[in-house]
Amino acid sequence: MAKKPQVKAKAKSRSKAKSSPKAGGNTARKGGATFDVHPGVAMVQGWIASLKGKTGCTLAEWMGHIETKGPKTEKERREWLKGQGLGGGLGTVTAAELAARSMGTHPLEDTPEDYLKTAAMYVDDMYAGKEQLRPLADRIIALARGLGSDVKVCPCKTMVPLYREHVFAQIKPTTRTRIDLGFALGALVKAGEKFPARLIDTGGFAKKDRITHRFAITGLDHVD
Repeated sequence: MAKKPQVKAKAKSRSKAKSSPKAGGNTARKGGATFDVHPGVAMVQGWIASLKGKTGCTLAEWMGHIETKGPKTEKERREWLKGQGLGGGLGTVTAAELAARSMGTHPLEDTPEDYLKTAAMYVDDMYAGKEQLRPLADRIIALARGLGSDVKVCPCKTMVPLYREHVFAQIKPTTRTRIDLGFALGALVKAGEKFPARLIDTGGFAKKDRITHRFAITGLDHVD
């Protein structure tokens, strides 16, 4: 049976902000759209808080243990970690998460402030070489926020989902000249709703994808 790792080295420290935005807080690109804390951040914080009880070590202790005892590559660390910790070893997801963090390949999104900084970088990278589409995205976000104060804008690496209780739309710069504004319309599809020709069926409903339809947007005159 695998035993709790004996941690002899401290984890490499990461700088921590003195304060973090409150839930629902946001940050802004100068002259552009604001973003909100992704719901997944709370899940990550819960996962981190549970590590000690479930695995025998805190996140910092795991990072120190991997650094001093683990193999060199991320793939090797994932496999090695499956034999570490309490209860016969770590699960696949936890092992992969810890291995990625130990290699510095995991985006730093453990706190609201960390996520918001990363979110801004995601969007900057998303529109690199597509800067002419940024005003279109900002306009779409402004219109979405006009739907109500419960609308949240939470960027991921390749798209910007729009949330209420769940994702209802997403903004994605698909080409250098086009943004696809996708919608989660599965309930309406089930109800037999008819849609205008401009609203393109993505095939998502048949594939059980969240986004089922999209608008192709190439200019501000397409946004109203």
